[in-house]
Amino acid sequence: MKKILLILSFCWLSNGLIIGQALSPQTIKNLAKENLANSLTQYRQFLSIPNIGSYAEHRQNNVEWCLKTFNELGFDTQVLTSEGIPHVLAHWEVNPTYETILFYLQIDGQPVDSTKWQQPHPFQPVLKKKIKDQWEIVDWTILEEGFDPDLRIFARSSSDSKGPAMGFITALQILKAQKIQPKFNLKVIMDFQEELGSPTLSPLVKKERDLFAAKVMLIMDGTRHLSNLPTLTFGARGMTTVRLKVFGAVRNLHSGQYGNFAPNPVFHLARLLGDLKDENGQVMVPHFYDGVELSEERKAIINDVPEDLTAIKKSLGIATIDSVGTTYQEALQYPSLNIRGLQAAWVGKEVRTLLPNEAVAEIDMRLVPATPGARQVQLLKDFIVAKGFHLLDSLPTLEERQTYPKLMQFSYKIGSKPFQTDMKSDLGDWLSKGMTYIYGDQYVKMQTTGGSQPIAPFINTLGIPAVSVRIPNPDNSIHAPNENLRLGNYVQGIETCMSILLQTLD
Repeated sequence: MKKILLILSFCWLSNGLIIGQALSPQTIKNLAKENLANSLTQYRQFLSIPNIGSYAEHRQNNVEWCLKTFNELGFDTQVLTSEGIPHVLAHWEVNPTYETILFYLQIDGQPVDSTKWQQPHPFQPVLKKKIKDQWEIVDWTILEEGFDPDLRIFARSSSDSKGPAMGFITALQILKAQKIQPKFNLKVIMDFQEELGSPTLSPLVKKERDLFAAKVMLIMDGTRHLSNLPTLTFGARGMTTVRLKVFGAVRNLHSGQYGNFAPNPVFHLARLLGDLKDENGQVMVPHFYDGVELSEERKAIINDVPEDLTAIKKSLGIATIDSVGTTYQEALQYPSLNIRGLQAAWVGKEVRTLLPNEAVAEIDMRLVPATPGARQVQLLKDFIVAKGFHLLDSLPTLEERQTYPKLMQFSYKIGSKPFQTDMKSDLGDWLSKGMTYIYGDQYVKMQTTGGSQPIAPFINTLGIPAVSVRIPNPDNSIHAPNENLRLGNYVQGIETCMSILLQTLD
């Protein structure tokens, strides 16, 4: 008994706070559920604040919510403005001798089309239950009947990424109530334009490098592995977008009067798009995959996840897969080229017998460290020129229209850069301790996610490794109408954050 009291006296500080790992795995799980009701109340308020990053009013309202929330947690907060755009930095110095972890929170969300959402409004969160294979709205009071992990919260940013942010905040609130401090200092950067590519984040990090100084970075963003097990992801692909606009006549033409005479730009564009990939899904742009090498050792590491190719194909409703890599994980290690949108004239009830005067294709290319955006754009541009197109960076003149039979306006934007962190590293080992402590071996470590995150500025400027802590369910309709977060994932997100916050950072 004396030994126990002696140990506790060393753990307990004069201000009544405990430092370090002081909660059992079961206690962590109990506390997460006990605090669920209060957490959901705050989460619903958070989701009710519209957060489209291109609107100044949306940004400001979310900035104020974040400042208030982290001030109440005892953090020092400040608004950092870069090119007119606000960012919030919160700092909790537990002990000046401790190392510091920088946490990244995405606060903004994708635009919404309210007519496509099966609820009153995308920014009015609702709780739904699956009844006869349909998601039906249920009253929030159903939570009083007991915990059902399969209930889901539907709202814009419920999963991407106010849900993960709220899981992290709730974990901090619980530890504060338990008078437990982490064994490291915390900095939290909040981004209000991630969905726009975080255009002002990189210059801010370069300008305020000392403010962001940390040993490692944790990203509270991204979807879990397909198994829906708690997930750590050690990298993300970068992002570059390209817009191709092919021109025909100076105006839309009647198809009866001008068919067989005036060329239809849709056919020029369709032939080009068909040439971009072969029937097996391989990108046919020369040198597109150059620099990407997967050794057998690395393949073994990245494929060490619980995946069933047959089950994945069944869940997606597809018969075959693109032959870029032999597994889903291997496919994520390569750059990709995707046609994300097509437009020419009208369809459906608005269809008309016309030859459209232009056809547009929107392309996104996901990048890996060996395939930088500028290189991939130039490769694509060279490929298009080789197909006989004359490229412009503006609208064509009448003289250009009468000179070149295949005219295209080519524009692009290089977004976030790719990053990869070594899975066999001190950071990987530290995070694995936190995950194993709460979940045993029931979690997943992935080398790369298919999506993109604006983390490269921190890695390149600060020289620190980064890992993404994944909370949302993989079928969360990210970026689409009816985005949702499974209640069980939300609770496990709180547990995950608590367990990580309780680990000692060596």
